[in-house]
Amino acid sequence: MLMEISVKPLKEVDIISVSGRIDSATAPEFDNALKGLLERGRRKLALDFSSLSYVSSAGLRAMLSALKTAKNSGGNVVLVAANERIRDTLTLVGFHTLFLQFDDAVDAVDSF
Repeated sequence: MLMEISVKPLKEVDIISVSGRIDSATAPEFDNALKGLLERGRRKLALDFSSLSYVSSAGLRAMLSALKTAKNSGGNVVLVAANERIRDTLTLVGFHTLFLQFDDAVDAVDSF
């Protein structure tokens, strides 16, 4: 399955829903989507991973880059509804300490 990205603004937060796989083929598209939002001044991002099945190191780099950019401008990037496999990957690379994680989008939006 390929990756699909949709963006839904809620209050001042953009909820980025990602489905499928973020791998070496799709990570550039994921990275560009995040950078595009940040370049437009959107610095409060919630990544909805409820339909994501896999994230590669390239996807993790894109997440880290977006987090640094957002935080440097007073924002943040948080995660929503990551499945156990994704959470295990984040823990393995130490990202569980960098990204706040929430079970649903409402809690994520309220965290900003």
